[in-house]
Formats: sequence, C-alpha cells, structure tokens
Amino acid sequence: MSNEAVAAPPPAAPPAVSARTLLPLVAPALVVGVGSSLLFLVVSGLAEKLQDVLWTDLPDALGIGRYSSLWMIVLLTATGVLVGLVVWKAPGHAGPDPATLGLGGEEPLPPYVLPGLVVATALMLAGGPSLGPENPIIATNVALAFWLGRKVVPKAPGALWVSLASAATLGALFGTPVAAALVVSEALAGKPMPIRGSLWDNLFAPLLAAAAGALTTTLIASPSFDLGLPHFGQPGWGDLLAAVVVSCTAAALGMAAVHAFPYVHGAFARLRHPMLMLPLGGLVLGLLGALGGHLTLFKGLHEVGELAADPEGWSAGQFAVMTVVKLAALLTAAACGFRGGRIFPAVFIGAAFGLCAHALVPGVNVSVGIAAGVLGMLLAITRQGWVSLFTAAVLVASPSILALMCIASLPAWLLVTGRPQMQLSEDGKPLH
Repeated sequence: MSNEAVAAPPPAAPPAVSARTLLPLVAPALVVGVGSSLLFLVVSGLAEKLQDVLWTDLPDALGIGRYSSLWMIVLLTATGVLVGLVVWKAPGHAGPDPATLGLGGEEPLPPYVLPGLVVATALMLAGGPSLGPENPIIATNVALAFWLGRKVVPKAPGALWVSLASAATLGALFGTPVAAALVVSEALAGKPMPIRGSLWDNLFAPLLAAAAGALTTTLIASPSFDLGLPHFGQPGWGDLLAAVVVSCTAAALGMAAVHAFPYVHGAFARLRHPMLMLPLGGLVLGLLGALGGHLTLFKGLHEVGELAADPEGWSAGQFAVMTVVKLAALLTAAACGFRGGRIFPAVFIGAAFGLCAHALVPGVNVSVGIAAGVLGMLLAITRQGWVSLFTAAVLVASPSILALMCIASLPAWLLVTGRPQMQLSEDGKPLH
C-alpha cells in the first residue's frame, strides 16, 4: 500500500429541505414573535409608568429633589426590600439565582414561577438598579411559549419553542431581527442542527419569529439605538489605533469586574436570605448612585443618549467616575439577586469609557471611542461576540465603523476568551 495518505471523501452536503417542511413553522413563529414582543412592551410600559411615579410624582409631592442623594439611597433601598419580598414569598422565588443564568432560554421555567419573576423585573426596572430587562423577559417568553406550545402542538419538539421565543424576544429588544439571527447562529455552531438541512433552513423559523417581534416593537414603540452622532467618514490609521486601544482597555476593565463577581456574590450569599441580600444591595446601589449621579441609575440606554448628545458636557474625570460607578453598580445588582440582564448597563459603561478616552485624547473620534468602548465591555461582560459587534456598530450607524470594530474585536477577544465568565455554577464557581 502506498505511504501517501488516502484522500478523505468530501463531506456530504446537507440534505435539501423542502418548503413543505418549513411552511408549518410560519404560523408558530409569527404567533410567538408577536406575543413575545407584546409581553416585553407591557412589562416595560408598566415599569416606565411606575418609574415616573417613584422618581417624579412622589418626590415632587414630598418636596424632595427628584435625584437628590437622600432620595436615591432611600428609593433604591426600598426597591431592594420590595424585590426581596417577592423573591422570598412568591411561588418559585422569582426563578433561580440570576448569577447562575446566561442570556436566557437554557431551561424553560415552570409557569408558576413567572408571575414573581415578572413583578421582580418590573420593580427592578422602575426602582433604578443597573440591570436591563433582557434575561428575565427571555426566560418568561421561553417558559410561556414552551408551556403553551406543548399544549397546542404536542408533537412539536420542545426545543422549537425555546428557539422561537429566544429569537423573538431578542428581535423585540433590539428592534431588528439581525441580533437574533447572529445569536442563534452562534448557538448552533458546533452543535447538531435541529433540522437536517443548511444553516438557513435552521434559521428560517427563529428569524421569522425575530422579525415579527422586531416589527411589533417598532410599530408600537419606535425604538432606536442610533445615538445620532456626527457622521463618521473614511477611517484613518489613527482611528484604527484608537479602536484597538479603547476596545482592549475596556475589555480589560470589564474582566476586572468579571474576576470580582464570584467574590461579591459570595459576600451577599453569606447573608443567606433575600430580605437581607437585596435591601443591602439596594443600599449599596443608592450610595453608588449618590456618588455617580442619576445617569448611573437604571438600565442605561436612555442615559447613554444623554451622554452622546453632549460629548463635551463632562470632563474626563466625570466620565471616569461614571464608568467606574456604573460598573460597580452592575456588579452589585447582578451579585445580590436583582432579576435583570447585563447587556444594556454594559453599553452605558462602554460608552462612558469611550467618551472618557475622547476627553483625555481629543484625537479619539467620539463615534470610534463609543463604539470601541461598548465593544470591549460587552465582550468581557457577555462573552457574546456577535451581539457585542452588532451593538457597537448599530449605536453609531455608520458603515465605516463596522470594519474598524471587526478588526478591534480580534485583540479584545484574545483578552477575554477562555477566561472566567460573569456567570456562576451552582456552587458559586465562575464558568469558563
């Protein structure tokens, strides 16, 4: 026999999937997409109304400054008490420890857990802790879709409802199906395809659900991630250097918080009761808010718009304080038991860091600084490469930025890959 290696046969192409296989998925995808968006809009709308009462009507009636240090401390502590009561007394304790969960959708929660989870999320969004709605809303939509889908179409695989609801909620959150398609593609990498066909065959139903969720949100709420920054034209070598340096430095800063996460979580866990953990967490968040100002409260998306509207309105020191305070607030809120996600506050942290870089070095373009800061911070906090790249690019809405961010993401990814994540196992150890 010849010593030459025998050439391996080329891999077989995936079998063709007919339209007859995909068409039955259209109706479930549309229903789940619209339903997921509506639930997100209802919870967000109720939280915004409650936020207006707590932060505008009530302090005005009491003759207290709306964002005075005293009011921030009192209200965030009270939010911790209220969420602690829900976690303590609600059936299912508003879901598992959020420090052990990823973006959502891993395992559908039992339906009896959902009321407590929704109430805890709405209270958190209204009260000011630095978390977003994405994780609990995805978990709620996944659980509802799984439970109702198995009743209506019992022969359909349970994984179908999980993928549809996850994609639909991401579409609703971002107002576009692109982010959902990227996340689903990343999730399918290296795993057996649910449908024995091409990647696009497997993306068909989730992408349709995401499009339905995004369109519903757009028609009702008209969301926009575009910060309205000045047009960014042809990038230069200085822009490339700035993008790489800012993204890598932001990623390193985010990794500092990731490494601290199990220790902060362990400190709160020693209290062993939500009525101690959450009120204390709320008090710490109130003190941080008093230090960093009202822009460091809440999920941070509206506040990012305020920063971007006046990049010269704060000094480098003030941007640095907001960056560190918001990062500490995210770390505290995620560790003490508040139900919420980390993407939106990480966007604020990255944007404030990028604006700090611009204030220190005026040659750093504002758009480049914000996009690179958000990219590096999201890579560290979420470990979601596509979501990080997409979010950084969509904030600036300039085609030239995308090429810079693609290049800047590579060295930043080397700093975070294979290292601990901001997610813990049941025994409190960080996942890798």
